[in-house]
Amino acid sequence: MKKILLLGAFALFGGLAQAQEGLKLGGHIGIPVGDASRYSSFTFGVDGAYMWNIAKNFDLGVATGYSHFVGKAYEFKGDRYKSDDFGFIPVAVSGKYSFAKAPIFVALDLGYGISVKDGVDGGLYAQPKFGYQRKNMELYVGYQTIGSRRDFERERIDNNFGAINFGINFFLK
Repeated sequence: MKKILLLGAFALFGGLAQAQEGLKLGGHIGIPVGDASRYSSFTFGVDGAYMWNIAKNFDLGVATGYSHFVGKAYEFKGDRYKSDDFGFIPVAVSGKYSFAKAPIFVALDLGYGISVKDGVDGGLYAQPKFGYQRKNMELYVGYQTIGSRRDFERERIDNNFGAINFGINFFLK
């Protein structure tokens, strides 16, 4: 199922990349928070979206990308472990509201985060953002969260993999 969702996300995004009118591409870096801070020390990734202007100051579209969490040593029930790196590919609907009198915006991506690591399930993906926008680029601060389960020593542990991210996106025309 993961492979089908992953293939569908890349096919959709690849098809949208041909038009380029509302295409934006960029990247982010961040600090893991919540359960993710137990397993990861740093996160980075790439972002992509295709947006359509639906109403004055409001855009709606599709978003995808990749978020990579760098593993670290951690303790669980008194034992020390080293977590492997893990990552997620979000497939989401994206909404963005730009304020008319100021170059700022609020946005929300909502969808599913596909895990690319065995033993870590995908789950609900959400990323609210607040940012500064110019004609050809935007800077944002966002809180990315993926609800997930992780296999660990014969246990299934519910996790909320979150990160506070700083990102930049460029509009391609």
